[in-house]
Amino acid sequence: MTPPADTVRYKNHRFPGEIISHGVWLYYRFTLSYRDVQALLFERGITVSYEAVHQWCRKFGQDDANRLRRRRPQPGDKWHPDEVFLTINGERHYLWRAIDQDDNVLDILVQSRRNKHAAKKFFRTLLKGLNLCAMRHHYGSTQELWRGATGDPARSGTPSESVSQ
Repeated sequence: MTPPADTVRYKNHRFPGEIISHGVWLYYRFTLSYRDVQALLFERGITVSYEAVHQWCRKFGQDDANRLRRRRPQPGDKWHPDEVFLTINGERHYLWRAIDQDDNVLDILVQSRRNKHAAKKFFRTLLKGLNLCAMRHHYGSTQELWRGATGDPARSGTPSESVSQ
């Protein structure tokens, strides 16, 4: 949602900080155009030009994005893979998900053919970018991760039920 407005950041602007931060949030969160943000704010009774929205996004956008990124929950230290069979347009696909102990999805991979080697390589790159030492502490090795060594029989590495979309 919209980050809290800091009164010092928005000093000497025509509109209050809440309106500016909401306009910037709308632009980046929903990938709208400046004119779309202008129209949405106009529906709420705020008359602002699209040039002003453009200037707000250039001035405050990166800082707001950094604050939202810091508020995002951090992944847990215990991960496991999950495989789901999907039917998309009548064809079977394979969805691999990396999930932590709090059931947060860290990353996904969709394949048209079941290729376990490619899925391992994909998640190995994920592990390099995140907290690899914590994962190795829990699992002992990457191979145990793929054998389903989570201790939870419900997550033993077996494919889940087929899901249609």
